[in-house]
Amino acid sequence: MDLWVWILILAGTTLTSAVVIWTQRDRRYKSSASVASAYDAWTNDQLLERLWGEHVHLGYYGKPPSTRDFRAAKQDFVHELVQWSGLAQLPRGSRVLDVGCGIGGSARILARDYNFDVLGITISPAQVKRASQLTPEGMTCQFEVMDALDLKLANGSFDAVWSVEAGPHMPDKQRYADELLRVLRPKGVLAVADWNRRDYEDGEMTSLERWVMRQLLDQWAHPEFASIKGFRRNLLHSPFACGTVESDDWTRSILPSWNDSILEGFRRPGAVLGLGPAAVVKGFREIPTILLMRWAFAHGLMQFGVFRSRD
Repeated sequence: MDLWVWILILAGTTLTSAVVIWTQRDRRYKSSASVASAYDAWTNDQLLERLWGEHVHLGYYGKPPSTRDFRAAKQDFVHELVQWSGLAQLPRGSRVLDVGCGIGGSARILARDYNFDVLGITISPAQVKRASQLTPEGMTCQFEVMDALDLKLANGSFDAVWSVEAGPHMPDKQRYADELLRVLRPKGVLAVADWNRRDYEDGEMTSLERWVMRQLLDQWAHPEFASIKGFRRNLLHSPFACGTVESDDWTRSILPSWNDSILEGFRRPGAVLGLGPAAVVKGFREIPTILLMRWAFAHGLMQFGVFRSRD
């Protein structure tokens, strides 16, 4: 039998297996422990790191978006949010808290390129371990296991608070906003970027959208998404709020990330194949959710919100 026939059979079998797994198993949010477990698994199998590099967040492709290397776009995202939020105006040595730091990709850029003293926190012990391993000795960057809804940190102890794509995992959005602002010093800088749902005021979901939303929540351990308007209200109504709160919609600028996150598997096949057959199945398993995310952001069900709070 021709080699290409065997390759097509193998690819078809793998994809079919992945779809079966996707339809029969999910990572539905149950508690903070279920989030920690999901991220421990993603970190320990190294699939996301091998595919996407040190940054597990989306990339920034400009306004209007242009073709970019996926990993370069992720680094561009960090710099763009630093500029937009006002972090770039802080002096060297400023203390920055990275809430939901992943394996430390953003934290290392903040420490290396802006000379900030960064503490990254995540609920995943595996992420803290890997982030520490990836951080060069002497870099002003540390990592700790901590719950974003119960920060073991003093009021006003940071010059800036940074959080990227962590909010969807928070069951209590108001408490999340309160904790971010509580540890921020007066006249400090808040920089948040998140996956947000369309606000209820802007239209009820269709039956198709309700099904898509259910998958987006259950497949990646999300209890609920806030809307851009809703989370802005959370920040404004917090007892720790001070200064102005501004938001923007970066959906168009990040949209190419979803296709690129799949294409990376074909651009860097060795990254997946080198981890063995199980990793191949796991990689294919994520494709339906990624495609649904792309559809939701492209059709207005989801939006990419950014938030800043400054005096």
